[in-house]
Amino acid sequence: MVPGLLFVLVLAFLTALSYSELANIFPEAGAGSSYYFAEAAFLQREEQVHYKFARLAKFIVGWVSHLYYWIYPGIMVAFTATLLVFILGQFGIALNQPLEIGAAFLFAAIVGLIAYRGISGSTMTAVIINAIQLTALVAFAILAIAFRTTHPELSYAHSGLASVVLPHNFTNVIFQGTIAILLLVGFESVTALGGEAINPKRDVRRAILLSLAIQGGVAYVIEYVAANFFVNSATVPAASGGYAAAAASGAPIGDMVRQIGDTMLGGTGFPLVIILAATVLIALIGTTLACLNTGVRITYVMGRDNEVPGILGMLHFRHATPHYGVIALAVISALLGGYAVLSADNLLQITLASNTGTFLVYGMTCALVLVAFGHVHKRNVVKHVIIPVAGLVANLGMLVGVVYMSVSAGGSTQTDTLVALGIVAAWIVVGAVWLVFNSAANKTSLLVKPQVISPEKP
Repeated sequence: MVPGLLFVLVLAFLTALSYSELANIFPEAGAGSSYYFAEAAFLQREEQVHYKFARLAKFIVGWVSHLYYWIYPGIMVAFTATLLVFILGQFGIALNQPLEIGAAFLFAAIVGLIAYRGISGSTMTAVIINAIQLTALVAFAILAIAFRTTHPELSYAHSGLASVVLPHNFTNVIFQGTIAILLLVGFESVTALGGEAINPKRDVRRAILLSLAIQGGVAYVIEYVAANFFVNSATVPAASGGYAAAAASGAPIGDMVRQIGDTMLGGTGFPLVIILAATVLIALIGTTLACLNTGVRITYVMGRDNEVPGILGMLHFRHATPHYGVIALAVISALLGGYAVLSADNLLQITLASNTGTFLVYGMTCALVLVAFGHVHKRNVVKHVIIPVAGLVANLGMLVGVVYMSVSAGGSTQTDTLVALGIVAAWIVVGAVWLVFNSAANKTSLLVKPQVISPEKP
């Protein structure tokens, strides 16, 4: 698990560095983020062969971004509904599927309402949530490590820290990476909020790298190491303990905390589990809110450019938020969340579809660095060639690896993967049809016509 996280953390940093370089030369990108970067990277080139592809490039990046930004909140809604079921189950309250779907709809409505009211409230909410989340992660890690060091009599899944951090199976590392990437995405959302920054050229670049370093490089690495270091034979619910117990549990970290509380902290397992579950619930609110805010802003810019229906490019007269986009995304998130809670297969389908969009957008953004700096004579070879190429290869390689392994696995995993790829393919086809008909309706060329420069008169 830890090598998988470390692998995608490297991938994420390569991508984050590419985003930071683009944000540095295009600080005016604002809500457009990678959508704006795509157009600007081509327009600033002197060669007409690059210039004419500006509109097509920005549309492709913006349209594919929706696979990530408009599906990911639905995944978070599903996770939240599942967590609510777990919390209520601790009190002996069981929810049936209709109530789980209702919980998903309620959560989507709450997050949508926060986003609807504006970025100020969203930012303050995110600050409080992140502080709680980071504190909980560090506290759990300390307790897990302390438990192992004070209970050497138990049989542990890993012989020591070296076994935790070293890879044991390449296929498992890649597969774990597809799960761990869900923890790391979001660092690029800073660029979509550049329009609200006082000094975007300075602050956006710092925020991209700092957010990933704090979130992935510190908090989750510590938690992953501690959790795997802790896994032991006494972990429930499976009689054999270890990873079999984690696989059989709906909340393996919760089981670990209960064991720590009951064994080491005077029988306080139950209240500790409830406290930790509450912090995770709060964290899910922050994650969903951040992705929703980013997604609707890119849609807003596309609506303002008439690349999607213009109603999505309208701002609320009081809150100055793209309110129609917020409403649409909240509804879609509720529907996807309600669908995903019905079964693990449904959740896997939309997760794979979202991850496909993530890797595609991240890979294309790395490629945009090559375009943006391709004509700069004094470009930095490391930052503007080696890093973006490595990021492009890593993202596309990860995508190909995930698809190959999932299809090769057969059974329901293969079916779920094909469904996810079908969703992606259908979205791309819809985008192509929309682009052609929308261009015809607005009498806009798919390719920007080369500029005709009149010769200077003597």
